[in-house]
Amino acid sequence: MALTFAPGERVELPPIPLKENVALPADRTAVIVVDMQNDFVSEGGRLVVPDAAATVPAIQTLLTAARQQNVRIAYTQDTHHEGDPEWQIWPEHCRAGAWGWEIIDELKPQPGDLVCPKSRYDGFYDTGLDHYLTRVWKVEHLVIVGTISSICVLHTAASAGLRWFHVVTPVDGVSALNDFDQALALRQISWLYMGEVVRSGTDIAFTDGQ
Repeated sequence: MALTFAPGERVELPPIPLKENVALPADRTAVIVVDMQNDFVSEGGRLVVPDAAATVPAIQTLLTAARQQNVRIAYTQDTHHEGDPEWQIWPEHCRAGAWGWEIIDELKPQPGDLVCPKSRYDGFYDTGLDHYLTRVWKVEHLVIVGTISSICVLHTAASAGLRWFHVVTPVDGVSALNDFDQALALRQISWLYMGEVVRSGTDIAFTDGQ
């Protein structure tokens, strides 16, 4: 089928439904923070996402609320070694052990949090994330934040959706390289993977499940 538009022309944005608020049972929910590392977020990083730093306060607020209710927290950490073929696609980034690989100080994992190093965009690919979410923590709901919305966030949300996790994404907690990519990610999460999108992490309430 031929495209009905050419590159550079305006494309109509499909509707992205926004929930006013979402209540999630704290004992069956986890927050996943995707790739909030120096190379993507901090000045001097190799692949800085322009809007990533602006999401940090919102993610901090979300994590504080989650920890107050004993919600599980997991981080993905993009991790590469010498000769990684992904460096043929992107400039060298997130070299294991380097400053750029580290999770930013403002969002440092705390004792009891899970950190999953990953070598590809999908946080579930060749990691222990599914094992902990499903078999150890026994959660059903995931709040996914981080960067980059249309790449690692979306691929992680896709894997979660295909595993029938209920995914919730706050707009103020994710960042993309441009508005199109941001809209693409939110559209796919809310439609294709049957997730929910809220404007802010403050629109998510963690309840005692009763």
